[in-house]
Amino acid sequence: MFGTLGGPEIFLILVVALIVFGPRRLPDIGKSVGKMLAEFRKASNDFKRTIEDEVEAERLRELDAARAAPAPPPPVESPRVESPESPRVEEPVPPAVSRDEAPPPPIEPK
Repeated sequence: MFGTLGGPEIFLILVVALIVFGPRRLPDIGKSVGKMLAEFRKASNDFKRTIEDEVEAERLRELDAARAAPAPPPPVESPRVESPESPRVEEPVPPAVSRDEAPPPPIEPK
């Protein structure tokens, strides 16, 4: 709860607070610190809830947009008619590496 603070450290802090503020003001200070922590928790929970709501709303908007967008029509291929007289010719595939480019220079050891 207190991170790396152990029992002796917390006890020392309480003794110093008692000496500095006195027994009359210590309960008031404790109440104000408690209220401050409660307000901080409430604000952080509200902020977290707001972020989660916005993320959920954005996700729903994306789903609605995906549903509303019409699906693209499937591609229509024209029927190929091959005549028995003409042989089928395949187009050449371009090489992956251009033969006009010079190879990179060799790496020299240091």
